[in-house]
Amino acid sequence: MPSHTSVWRLSASTSFAAVALVIAGPAFAQTVTDPGATQAEPVAETPAETTDIIVTGSRIRRPDFDSPSPIVSVTAAQIQQAGTTNLTDFLTGYPALIGSSTSHQNSGDLAGIGATGLNLLNLRNLGTERTLVLINGKRQVASVPGEQSIDINTIPSDLIESIDVLTGGASAIYGADGVTGVVNFKLKQNFEGVSARGQAGISEKGDSGQRLLSLTIGKNFADGRGNIALSYEYGAEDRLTQHDRKRLSGLSRQVFVPNPDDLPDADGHDNPNLPDRIPLRNVRYGTSAPGGAIDINGDYFPEFTSSGGIFDNGLDLTQGFVQGGDSTLVSDYGNDLLPQVRRNIFNGIAHFDISDKITLYAEGKYANVRSFSLGQPTFDYGIFVEADNPYVPANIRAAIDPSIGGVLVNRDNFDLGQRGEDIRRQTYSGVIGAKGDISDSFHYDVSFTYGETKVRSQYVNDIYNDRFFAAIDAVRDPVTGTITCRANLDPNWVPNQPYESGRNVQPRMTFQPGQCTPINLFGVGNSNPTGVDFIHATTTDYSTIKQQVLSGSISGDFRQFFSLPGGPIGFAFGAEYRKEDSSFNPDPIEQQGLTFTNVLSPTKGTFHVTEFFGELNAPLIKDRPFFHDLELGAAIRVSDYSTIGRTTTWKVDGMYSPIRDITFRGTYSVAIRAPNIGELFSGNSQTFEFFNDPCRASNLDQGTSYRATNCQTLLTGLGADPAHYDDNRSTNISGVQGGNPSLTEEKAKTWTAGIVLAPRFIPGLTLSADWYDIRLENAINTVKPQQLAELCVDQPSLQNIFCSSITRQQGAAGNAAAGNILGFTVMPQNVASFQTAGLDLNINYLVRTAHLGTFNIRAVGGYLNKLNFVGTPGADPTDERGTSDAFAPKYQANLDVTWNSGPVTLNYGLSWFDKTLRYSKLIMAGDPDYVAPEYVYYKARWQHDIYAAFDVDKRFQFFMGVNNVFNQEPDVGANTYPVSSVGRYIYAGAKVKLPKF
Repeated sequence: MPSHTSVWRLSASTSFAAVALVIAGPAFAQTVTDPGATQAEPVAETPAETTDIIVTGSRIRRPDFDSPSPIVSVTAAQIQQAGTTNLTDFLTGYPALIGSSTSHQNSGDLAGIGATGLNLLNLRNLGTERTLVLINGKRQVASVPGEQSIDINTIPSDLIESIDVLTGGASAIYGADGVTGVVNFKLKQNFEGVSARGQAGISEKGDSGQRLLSLTIGKNFADGRGNIALSYEYGAEDRLTQHDRKRLSGLSRQVFVPNPDDLPDADGHDNPNLPDRIPLRNVRYGTSAPGGAIDINGDYFPEFTSSGGIFDNGLDLTQGFVQGGDSTLVSDYGNDLLPQVRRNIFNGIAHFDISDKITLYAEGKYANVRSFSLGQPTFDYGIFVEADNPYVPANIRAAIDPSIGGVLVNRDNFDLGQRGEDIRRQTYSGVIGAKGDISDSFHYDVSFTYGETKVRSQYVNDIYNDRFFAAIDAVRDPVTGTITCRANLDPNWVPNQPYESGRNVQPRMTFQPGQCTPINLFGVGNSNPTGVDFIHATTTDYSTIKQQVLSGSISGDFRQFFSLPGGPIGFAFGAEYRKEDSSFNPDPIEQQGLTFTNVLSPTKGTFHVTEFFGELNAPLIKDRPFFHDLELGAAIRVSDYSTIGRTTTWKVDGMYSPIRDITFRGTYSVAIRAPNIGELFSGNSQTFEFFNDPCRASNLDQGTSYRATNCQTLLTGLGADPAHYDDNRSTNISGVQGGNPSLTEEKAKTWTAGIVLAPRFIPGLTLSADWYDIRLENAINTVKPQQLAELCVDQPSLQNIFCSSITRQQGAAGNAAAGNILGFTVMPQNVASFQTAGLDLNINYLVRTAHLGTFNIRAVGGYLNKLNFVGTPGADPTDERGTSDAFAPKYQANLDVTWNSGPVTLNYGLSWFDKTLRYSKLIMAGDPDYVAPEYVYYKARWQHDIYAAFDVDKRFQFFMGVNNVFNQEPDVGANTYPVSSVGRYIYAGAKVKLPKF
């Protein structure tokens, strides 16, 4: 199951298609402001009319919605029609944001440490760190320590007026982190009156509930010269576990495993006429059990169950899997598919016109987001229990080899509690500023922004290593005859454990003699609760992120001096100073490696940047034959970073309309991204990986053409026999990950080219098609440990940065351990490059009838032409187009049909993308029979949604809807792909708007 598939919570995104239109001229402006197109939200306030507007992606005021860059804009009405209260679920319906990280991905064991509940946007599948999120055109303090990413949970959904998505490099306008584009959330301004909204939804199975309650109060004062608005929003999303879905639980769960009829021989060969992998039920992790699998002779293969019965090892499927028997079911490890999330957000917006020339404004926000999720329990392999332990069943004790003196226990500790995260993220932010008109054509804006995020991450059901080893080393007190810990009787006690136990084997460090309470590893739930409490460790990490931005700009045009045939030249220029601070302070016992959780190190870093920017827009010709409109534009930004020095970004753009019905447009930009604090300054922390060694004979044909030769050279040099090398350990290998202070900036070259059609002979129709191309060089990339091992041997030569970061066992010829992976180091490096290209298609057709109401047919589609990743200069590219791993379908489309007549609005949405490869193209190219033909692809996504709203009057509206009407389920072997496991989802709500307060 691909980990990223958790993004598909609901088809909230389908109604996004309804307005996912490139803003491209007066025809489209008329469409989006037409009452017939917005009657689904009759109580929404109308923004004040202005002569000029500022379009996302520019600081220049413009007289219309024209933009040379493709901008997708969605409104509050479409968010409501989506049904979900999770904004990221909604935005993933747009092809550019399909790979965003939602609550599904950041839940249970899929979530990285401290990431539970996060919702992060990812433009073009090039990384959340390359997507710049703005609110009202201004930067916000980050939500993730060491990064610039914004948790979308902190944005109040009901206060949003619109969301603009701009694809392509925007660094010249907004600075670093926007190499793939910008998502700008515009909040409602000049609000007067009282507005409230309540909404609740639940799956047809009675779980996965969502609730939203919002209240906004606003009032004008001083004869309309001032306005103040306050809002509060509460949002709630309930946990969903794999055990809540029958198809993912118990013996029903299907897992893709090696085909027992096609297991490779000693030379790695199999039958090419049989698939290598097939889906099976009753699949288990071999040689381990919830109550303990007992090995009495030290070969790490169990002979007994924890109750003393003969252990059934099942049918060996290799690679650590078995079918049947007494081992732990894979489905038992199923944990949360969705976290519990609670949001409380307070916002305040105010402005006051001191004079015609000066307006003071202020914005403030406090967001408290609480997320909770449970993942996997702890697990132990080869834990040594001595023969005198009174919990050892008598028949097992009688069978113990005296030379060993005890038994080895493999155990999945479900009865000791699932580990989980309880995370509170508090965001404080404020903006104060002044803006105004120096003249009719000169405007200024000066502001100071301060933001701070405090994160408290509490980890539950972790275990102290020294207490665990003491508690399992139980004996009878020779005086009282009661069962106690050996550590209580022996002041010099140290754990008697083999290295392979999987934990950091430590002496007594967190308790004193007499404090230990024993636990019983033999059987499920047989331990004294006091003993379980004794070994439990609740640890807490704290992080603080701060941001300060001082910005000033002047914009306008040169109409007072001269004008071109198309009008005056527009301009904007200014300067900005920004300082970012981030610190991460793990719990002291985590820093010492005293628990089952990885050893974590503190991180503290800061940088500041001073920037100067400028932008021009030249309307060359307007309203002439064959030149209805011709404009050129350019922007430049010079930045001086305290970490990487001086950088320059720039862009040029243009629009040409031979007639008003057709507009051609394009942009070219060179954008940069500076490394963030985490990439530069993260302390070295412990991490673990279960490796499937690419040099195993059965894996040699699943990489590049270089793999077999490189593995032979590598293994021979280490004293291993390449022909028979087969590291089949199921050992969790320890490694190190940290930052890299030597990083430099990334550079992206991006261009877009498109056409917008608004034919006068088909009133109400707007169609746009834009091609995009993004090439990212010198990219900062941190490979996963498994990828590290693969990239080492998949390059043209072993002389690469990946091989130098992995350690293998050196041994004499014939040494069975020679060649085995012993450790690794992962860190961000400027070694990668990315390239993506494709087509965005947007269609909107508004039809009014005299008696049948108004119809609006909208569609947004995407064609992915390429998505390539190159791990190191000179290496072969990895093609990720059409793969599920990258969440990159080749084709994607959303259809949205809305009908409105009087007080009634109905909406139908279809969310679709085509089939995607279940396994990577490298694997399938090297091993065409890797999986049966019917399972090569995950099935296409077909999700249908319906929505209905009824306006009682101008003050009250009721609405309801059903998402995933036909209850499409995830594909075989997947939890949340191509749709989530939530299933059919039903919601209802109401809105009220009172015009005066």
